[in-house]
Amino acid sequence: MTEPAPVVSADQVPDGAVLLDVREQDEWDAGHAPGAIHVPLGDLPSRLDDLPDDAELQVLCRAGGRAARAAAWLQENGYDAVVVDGGMGAWQDAGRPVVSEDGGEPRVI
Repeated sequence: MTEPAPVVSADQVPDGAVLLDVREQDEWDAGHAPGAIHVPLGDLPSRLDDLPDDAELQVLCRAGGRAARAAAWLQENGYDAVVVDGGMGAWQDAGRPVVSEDGGEPRVI
């Protein structure tokens, strides 16, 4: 049985942390944390080379469900990963920065 990954609130994520956003492309394009790594959940097993293996990954999705699955799977595969509770919605609500791919008003969808 997979152990659940640790959970942190958006305001507990340290500046400079490695953020991993596992949402789909349209969600990412609409709004994401600056500097985050984007790997949709379904692509995660084939894109491990895109992730640093020497840093704690702060995993985000829209609300937390996909991030919890991703972080648990990452931990099973030797990565240090935690779930950002409430996902990008909580990230934005905590006043953390959000940008869009097209430069327009960012939004979390």
